[in-house]
Amino acid sequence: MISEQDVYKIGQIGRTHGIKGEVTFNFTDDVWDRAESEYVFLRVEGILVPFFLEEYRFRSDSTALLKFLDYDSANDVQFLIGCEVFFPHALTPEVGEDDEYTWRYFTGFELFDEIAGHIGTIDRVDDSTQNVLFQVGERLIPAAEDWIKDINHKERTILMSLPEGLLDL
Repeated sequence: MISEQDVYKIGQIGRTHGIKGEVTFNFTDDVWDRAESEYVFLRVEGILVPFFLEEYRFRSDSTALLKFLDYDSANDVQFLIGCEVFFPHALTPEVGEDDEYTWRYFTGFELFDEIAGHIGTIDRVDDSTQNVLFQVGERLIPAAEDWIKDINHKERTILMSLPEGLLDL
């Protein structure tokens, strides 16, 4: 059985689309496409359940239409509306095209500051602009390479030296 620590949130199911079982998927990370995954996990009634992708197509840079295997009508997928969508850390590509770690690889890492200590878990990485941000709960923390002092891949932790007062914002 998959646990919460094994996955990270990549979006949410919107509404049904048409009559053939498609749903809109509002995503914050397109890792499922980049990793060419056959499945994603949906939180259904509090339980993480794998759903296998039959096909999908992009509608924008943050929305796709998904069709799950064996769900062939709007009635079949009605119960999925509003479900959160997750992706397994184990299938997340560690490196990008340049053989460097992608920023999104660090989703799920525990973030620490040299002075403040444990800040929290990196829920999401926003790399849509030149200034990459770690989202930790409600906080957005710049992922400035100069501030990163240590990365422990085995323990999945990042130690940073954040400027004084940044965590007070």
